[in-house]
Amino acid sequence: MCGIVGFTGDREVVPVLLAGLSRLEYRGYDSAGLAVVSDSGLTLRKSAGKIARLEELLASSPAPGCCGIAHTRWATHGTPDAVNAHPHADDENAVAVVHNGIIENFADLRRELSAAGHRFRSATDSEVLPMLIADELKSGAAPHDAVAGALKRVRGSYAVAVLFRDAPGTIVCARRGSPVIVGRASGAFTVASDANALAGFADETAALDDGDLAEVSRDGIRWFRDGVPSAGHPFRTLSAAAATDGKGGFEHYMLKEIFEQPQALAATLRGRVSEEEGDAILPELNFSPREIASIGRVVVAACGTSLHAGLIGEYLFESLAAIPAEVEQAAEFRYRNPILTPDTLVIPVSQSGETADTLAALREARRKGAMVAAVTNVPGSTIAREAERAIDLRAGAEISVASTKAFTCQVTTLWLIALHLARVRQLGNDEGRIVAEELLKIPEKIARVLERAEEIRLAAEKFADFEDFFFIGRGVLYPVALEGALKLKEISYIHAEGCHAAELKHGPISQLGERTPVIALANRVPSREKLLGNLAECRARRAPVIAVVTEGEALPEGCLTIAVPDGPPAVAALVDAVVLQLFAYYYARRRGCEIDQPRNLAKSVTVE
Repeated sequence: MCGIVGFTGDREVVPVLLAGLSRLEYRGYDSAGLAVVSDSGLTLRKSAGKIARLEELLASSPAPGCCGIAHTRWATHGTPDAVNAHPHADDENAVAVVHNGIIENFADLRRELSAAGHRFRSATDSEVLPMLIADELKSGAAPHDAVAGALKRVRGSYAVAVLFRDAPGTIVCARRGSPVIVGRASGAFTVASDANALAGFADETAALDDGDLAEVSRDGIRWFRDGVPSAGHPFRTLSAAAATDGKGGFEHYMLKEIFEQPQALAATLRGRVSEEEGDAILPELNFSPREIASIGRVVVAACGTSLHAGLIGEYLFESLAAIPAEVEQAAEFRYRNPILTPDTLVIPVSQSGETADTLAALREARRKGAMVAAVTNVPGSTIAREAERAIDLRAGAEISVASTKAFTCQVTTLWLIALHLARVRQLGNDEGRIVAEELLKIPEKIARVLERAEEIRLAAEKFADFEDFFFIGRGVLYPVALEGALKLKEISYIHAEGCHAAELKHGPISQLGERTPVIALANRVPSREKLLGNLAECRARRAPVIAVVTEGEALPEGCLTIAVPDGPPAVAALVDAVVLQLFAYYYARRRGCEIDQPRNLAKSVTVE
């Protein structure tokens, strides 16, 4: 979603802000802007579109100074244009604010402030913030008190960074529901919504919790909580490697990340599988055998791609560990009064660890006394910090908006959890060793799929002028069909629908014809014979069919086929997912789509 960067130090700030914003481009945005404070006051520069347009504006209209804030905006209230872009300032240009999140009571506040004489320029909810802060300053409040006072009047979620005309060199930041981190290095202090933005400009970072406020100046960082000075939070060393590692010779980050999956999965598995014991080694879970034996139900809470990974996890928990499992759309979790008991294990799954709906589900689970163990790709994220237990995917930084390696690492991590629960509860050593061996073979099998990239490219390009696709699967491959359709629609903007193969005859089959290809997951898994019957129904309607099949299996007649390595159903899910990732990538590339930053999408969804 939206990105925040702030810097105060002894150097010109604009190059730092632009470098930070460029590292946040992967999050998705539609406009950008910055504000700089100097002896001449506050200077704002904003533009619609990509950061390159902001750079062009600054080339002709510079903004000198050593302290500033910047923002990439993903539109919620108001169209994506320069007026609605952040930062926003008050009427007298005394305060500038960048804001992630949504102010739910902004309409009431806007009416009240307009009646008091304030003049609004934008259609955003965020513009009420500088007006409220400016009013607090006029009453004599110090900068941090002015921000705290203004935020008391706000309902909703926010991450804010505030710049002051009359307090040059000072940035005040605060959070409720959206991430904010502060960083420090010799002679400089920084603020951001994502640690990637600070690589090279901060040596250490610390994350704010909800309710925290930090005043960042050249003299250091002062922490406050509920208006009272506090000790703050511990700093962690920041590695610059992830943010500065480029595309590595690949045309797009998405393709690079698809091809990184053997290494990412090997990292996920490293040290976590005992072949001898037939068990998964997950000290992060820290459950006693008695606690594991007491688990009566597993609930996975997630959104988007993580939701699809959770659906595969549901299959694994039930088939391997014999524990009833279900997957909840995290956005609905707390609103439907979920029935949770102390023997319920809730697993929030989020690539970023900041997904607002998933974080809300985690908090609801803890409020109701359930056991919680999170799965994220960012160890210091809010979800990882607030969960009782958290398992790191170890997938490495994922820059492309469309998730690939995080998905396969999520599925593998849920498989590890299921194996460990199964071994404690009811699975024998011999059976566990078979599962452990299959887990350790995953990176090599994914590598074999990647060797077929050229074949998949040709298939995708053959169908590049079709604009309606159906993806079908059964059992554990049904969520892979959903994920394949999601990948294609995310980066190519065409209609793609995933459905259970048995549901074709209950409606979707009416859409089939010569211009509606069907991508069928026809691996050697239970119910394959039924799926082959569904393929016959598709062919009878003259729908072109692409079938993903197991190597050595008899090929469905009249289909373009792509063969993948054999394995149990969960392995079939992983190898098929990689095929569909490549298909989506090459399809979108052939059509000339923006792949790494698709329109209207964001990497980390930090608003509900």
